[in-house]
Amino acid sequence: MKRRSFLQRIGSILAVLGITEAEWLTWGNRYYQALAQPSLRKFALLIGINQYAQNPKLSGCLTDVELQKELLMHRFGFPSANILTLTEEQASREFIEAAFLEHLGKQVKAGDVVVFHFSGYGTRIQLAPDTVQNALVGSDAQDNKNVNYLLEETLLLLLRSLPTDRVTAVLDNSYYAPTIGTGLGIRARPEVEDGKLATAELEFLQQLKAKNTGSKEELTPPLLLTATTDPKQSARELLLSGFSAGLFTYALTQYLWEATPSKTIQISLGQVESSIGKLGSKQQPGLITSKKNPVIGDNLLPDSSIGGEGAIITKEDDGKSVSLWLGGIPPQVLEHYGVNSRFSLVSGEQLILRSRTGLTAKAQFSTINNTTEVKVGQLVQEAVRILPRNINLIVALDTALERIERVDATSAFATVSHVSTVVAGEQPADYLFSKLLPTPTRYSLFSLGGEAIFNNPGDTGEAVKVAVQKLAPKLPTLLAAKLWRLTENEGSSRLAIKASLEIVNSLSPRAIMQRETMRSFAGDTATNKLISTTIVPIGSKMQYRIQNLGDRALYFMLVGLKNNRTAIAFYPWETPPEANNVATKPLVKQIVIAPGETIILPQSATASGWVIPGPAYESEHQLIFSTNPFNETLTTLETAKNSTTDQQPIGPLLNPLEVAQAILQDLHNTSPVKAEINGTAADSYVLDVNHWATLSFNFQVA
Repeated sequence: MKRRSFLQRIGSILAVLGITEAEWLTWGNRYYQALAQPSLRKFALLIGINQYAQNPKLSGCLTDVELQKELLMHRFGFPSANILTLTEEQASREFIEAAFLEHLGKQVKAGDVVVFHFSGYGTRIQLAPDTVQNALVGSDAQDNKNVNYLLEETLLLLLRSLPTDRVTAVLDNSYYAPTIGTGLGIRARPEVEDGKLATAELEFLQQLKAKNTGSKEELTPPLLLTATTDPKQSARELLLSGFSAGLFTYALTQYLWEATPSKTIQISLGQVESSIGKLGSKQQPGLITSKKNPVIGDNLLPDSSIGGEGAIITKEDDGKSVSLWLGGIPPQVLEHYGVNSRFSLVSGEQLILRSRTGLTAKAQFSTINNTTEVKVGQLVQEAVRILPRNINLIVALDTALERIERVDATSAFATVSHVSTVVAGEQPADYLFSKLLPTPTRYSLFSLGGEAIFNNPGDTGEAVKVAVQKLAPKLPTLLAAKLWRLTENEGSSRLAIKASLEIVNSLSPRAIMQRETMRSFAGDTATNKLISTTIVPIGSKMQYRIQNLGDRALYFMLVGLKNNRTAIAFYPWETPPEANNVATKPLVKQIVIAPGETIILPQSATASGWVIPGPAYESEHQLIFSTNPFNETLTTLETAKNSTTDQQPIGPLLNPLEVAQAILQDLHNTSPVKAEINGTAADSYVLDVNHWATLSFNFQVA
C-alpha cells in the first residue's frame, strides 16, 4: 500500500497525535464492513520494518509479520479482517500509534483477545540528564538530530489502557547496539548523540499518563514477550533458504504451532530458548507480566488443543493439490525437508510434499479419488520426514575477510569431507569462519551468534590454510550434532513418551527439566508443572527418568554435545559369559523400555545418578527412541575404540559422525513406509513419526 493511500485510512485520530493536514479521510467502508461482521473477538496489530533510511536494512521483519499472521489465523482462529498489519513506510511512529487507537482502542472490549507484534530496530534515547528510555524505531525515525521514536513507555501505557486482561505483546528487537558485531543481523541501532525526541511523542505520552491515573489494580497488565532477557543482549535475525526471520519470532511461532494450550509461558520460553541456541545464538527471550504462572491458552485461546506443523492456505482448482504454510517445522529441519515428505489431516487423509519455497509448499493428495472436504485453514500434521543423505556442514566465510583470505579458505575447506562454504549473509550456514578479534591475524570458527566454538584459535600470523587444517578434525563432530538435531520431533511424534532430567539428593529426586511428545498429551495440564531452571550445580548427581506411556516397546539412545565441541553418548556395556575360559570383549547393550514401564538412567546397583564434573560447561542431549533396535548404531559404537575399562554412564564418542549416520539409518530401517516412496529411499532417509521420537535437553553446568 502506498503511503498516501494509508494516510487516507488513518482518519482524524492523527490530529490527537500532533499532526495537522487540510483534510483527512475516514477508514474505507470495506474495512468497517469487515469489522462489523460477527467475529470471535480476537484482534491483532502486527508491525514489521525492514527498510530504514538511516540504517542498514533488516531482512526478516516482514517475514515475522507473515509468521505471526498465519499463526494467528490458522492456529488460533483470528479473523483475517481483525488483523491489521503495518509494514515499511506505513509503520511510522504516528501511524503505529494511530492504528493502535483506531484498530484496538476503539474496538476491543472486556474479554477480547489482543496481540501486538513489533519487529524492527530498537534504540535508546536520553530525555533528560538522568533519564534514558528504550524506544522502538519507526520507519521515519530520524531527521538529523530530531528523532521520531515510539517510546517503550508509551507502548506499555497503550497496552494497559485496553479493557481486557488477554493482551499479549511480542517485541522482536533490542536496544543496545554492540560496538563490534559478528554473525547474525542485529535489531538494535546506536543511540543518536544529542538526539531530540519529537515533541508530539512527548505530548502523547503525557496524555496517556493523564488518562491512566488509576491504581495499578485498575490497569490491565499485558503479557509482554521480549526477544531478550538482558536489555544489553542482541535480538538477531536468521537466514534460511529463501527467507530471513527474527530468531525469536521464528522459534516462538514454530513452537506455538505444535504446543497445546495447557503449556505455561515459562515452559514455552524454555523451549524457545533451546531452539534459538541450536541456531547459534545465546539470545534468551524474556517475559514481563504480573500474572502468576501465565498459560498460553489464557491469552491466545486456540480453537483446538490439537497442534500441527502447518495449515492449508489455498486449494488448487484441480481439487487434487493444495498450498501449505509450514511454520510449525523446526528451522534446522525445514532447511533439509525433502520432497515426498508426508502430512496428514485430522481426517487421516495424507498429503505428499511436491515442492517448497521458503515456508510455503505445494502438496498433493496421496489418493486420486479423494473425497475429503478440504478447507483453507485446516491443520496439517507431519507424518513422514524425508531427509537427504548427503547433508554437509555449511561454513560461511565472513565478508570482513580479505578477498585472498576467502579464496584460501574456500580452497582449504574444499579438501575437508562433508564441508561446504558460502559467503556470509548470502546463503544459510551452520557456522562462521572469521578473524578472532581484537587480534585480526588469528582465525577461528564461530557460531552464527558470534561465539567462538573452540578454545584454541590459530596462532598469530598463521596462514588461513593452516588454520583450516587445524579445524578439520573437529568438524565431523559439529556435523554429527547437526544430523541428530534433524531427528527432533517432540511436536509431531506419535509415540507417547515423557522424560525428566532430575537432580538426585538425599530426600527425593527433583526434576529440573521435562520433555514429552506433544501429540500424545494434548490438553494434559498435569504434566506441565515442572521445569524451574536449566542451571545444574557442579558436583550434582543427575539421572533421567523415562516413561513409556504407549503400547509398544521402545529402544533408546542418548547422544549429545559438551560445550559445542565434544561429542558424548550413553552406551552401557555388558560382558558376555566367558567362552573356554577366555575373557571376551564387553559389548554395548540395547536399552529397551517395555510398554507402561518407567526406567531410570543410569542404572546402577550401588548408587543412583552420575556426578556432574566441573569446570562449567554447556550440555546438549538428544534422547532418541525407536520401535526397533538400534542395531547399526550399536555395531558402530562397538567397532570404534571406545574405552572398555572406564565405562562411565555418559562418555566421549570417538566416531560421532559415523554414529549419527548409523542412528539415521536405524530410524530409516524402522519406517515401514519407505517401500512405498519410490525413488526416495536410495538417496534419502525416510522417517515415520509413528516409529520414532527425539526429545532435546539443554542445560548449563555452573
